[in-house]
Amino acid sequence: METNIIRAIINLVNNPIIELKQYSESHNRTNSMGESLEEYIKDIFAGTVNENDMMVRNRKISQCFSYLGNQNNPPDSIINGGDAIEVKKIENKGSFLALNSSYPKTKIFSNSTMITDACRNCETWIEKDIIYTVGIVKNNLLSGLCMVYGEDYAASEGIYTRIKDVISKGVNSIEGVEFSVTNELGRVNKVDPLGITYLRVRGMWGIENPMKVFNYIYRRDESKQLNFMALINQDKYNTLQYTDELERLAREVENLNMLDVEIKEPDNPAKLRPAKLVTFSV
Repeated sequence: METNIIRAIINLVNNPIIELKQYSESHNRTNSMGESLEEYIKDIFAGTVNENDMMVRNRKISQCFSYLGNQNNPPDSIINGGDAIEVKKIENKGSFLALNSSYPKTKIFSNSTMITDACRNCETWIEKDIIYTVGIVKNNLLSGLCMVYGEDYAASEGIYTRIKDVISKGVNSIEGVEFSVTNELGRVNKVDPLGITYLRVRGMWGIENPMKVFNYIYRRDESKQLNFMALINQDKYNTLQYTDELERLAREVENLNMLDVEIKEPDNPAKLRPAKLVTFSV
């Protein structure tokens, strides 16, 4: 079963969910709101929003995804032969995304030390585009959802690794302290006289949420219960299946709109790139 961001948007428009707790319970799941959001995202990509038979749902999800991960190692999932997906839950439209020890990604690579072996070996791949999928969830209600590609949202890897390396070198140059090799900013060994205590120096990355970052082209309709937006640069859009179906649906559904916009390039905001902005509200 083939799927992509366009198919997910079509499924969401046809099956918008606001009451996440009620949705989760009706599908015989008892998850946290973050987990319920992740399950709903799986469902709109796999076309299983209305599937109550768990065996059928699991089979369809297995066909759609080559990898389903965990919260500690990005990404959350990989579409079979397609993009990676990272799901984040926030509580209001102004909240930052907590990325913890992982800086923002334009893409993910199979040789990254931040991914698991299961992710690395889920299929034959070298690099994947990544879709940041951010939901505003409070009091069990999904009031906002957005999807943006990392290459339109995050700067190049070198921007982040340069800062990380400068801090790491500074920490490790402190005299009189014993350090060991680590993927984190630093690790200090033998802090106490017995030499049995260590200190991990970790980076905690965060980034403004896409609804705030792209407020120069997108405004929520505060009179609606659910606002959705997706941003896809034109080059990527031209490679995707089902765009004709989405464009036809936009002509038929009153609150589904598609606009041609220009967005700032993350590495050089002086340059603009063409993109499609898809919005929907209920």
